[in-house]
Amino acid sequence: MKNTLKNELAVCGFAAVKTLEKINWQRIQRLYFTDERAPLFGGLCKKLAAAKKPYNKVKDPVELEKLCGSVHHQGVVAMIEPPVIEPLTTDITATWVSAGESAVLLDRVGNANNLGAIVRSAAFFGIKNIVIPLDEAQSSVTTSSYRVAEGGMEFVHIYSIKSIPFLLKDMAGKMVRIGTALDAKKSVSELSELCAGKPAIIVLGNEENGISSAVRENCDYTVIIPFAGMNSTAETPNVDSLNVAQASSVIMYELTRRALEEEKVDK
Repeated sequence: MKNTLKNELAVCGFAAVKTLEKINWQRIQRLYFTDERAPLFGGLCKKLAAAKKPYNKVKDPVELEKLCGSVHHQGVVAMIEPPVIEPLTTDITATWVSAGESAVLLDRVGNANNLGAIVRSAAFFGIKNIVIPLDEAQSSVTTSSYRVAEGGMEFVHIYSIKSIPFLLKDMAGKMVRIGTALDAKKSVSELSELCAGKPAIIVLGNEENGISSAVRENCDYTVIIPFAGMNSTAETPNVDSLNVAQASSVIMYELTRRALEEEKVDK
């Protein structure tokens, strides 16, 4: 929930606020918590006091609900300046290529909770770069996405672009461009082989329609997550797709699996 009067964004949820405290506590402008949560934020309160920033213990959890617009505040709300979504530039993508960093590109993923879950998975698998289009159909960073990310927002960079096809065209030959589609011929388990050591840009599609045709035309490959009944001739097949956030976890795992296995062997 954004406070337009004070230009602030509410961050709620214990894990989200606790990670914010650990990584970027300076971003917190104000802090509110219940009596139950008070002992867990004593250190943060001391930092805020030293920085002359207010913090308050609330008597009624409903006050927190009013602050963040959600009943899922888990007893704590931190107010921060709204995150600035940096425009993606060729200099930034050049650093991805030179460093071998992959990225996740969202093609109009409109649900804030899905965005938060994708961010959480990206942070879990060590993928630092997420790109979202400047499109009304695309969710941006909100109180809900922050909470669902469970602290993951502090470990990723979110960039904005005007045109997905333009970005994919520009990345031709530099990164492996991979989309998802129900009629794809290649399995997600082949991701490591398809990338062959190159960084990838993974395109995750809209919850209802998947990736657009213009986006698909600019992908090197499309992949599918195999499902039960996929090759069945039955008139009523099993569920044929996952929620985009669930699918992202499978895809990110497969994308990073080889590197994770090699890292395990080295240890």
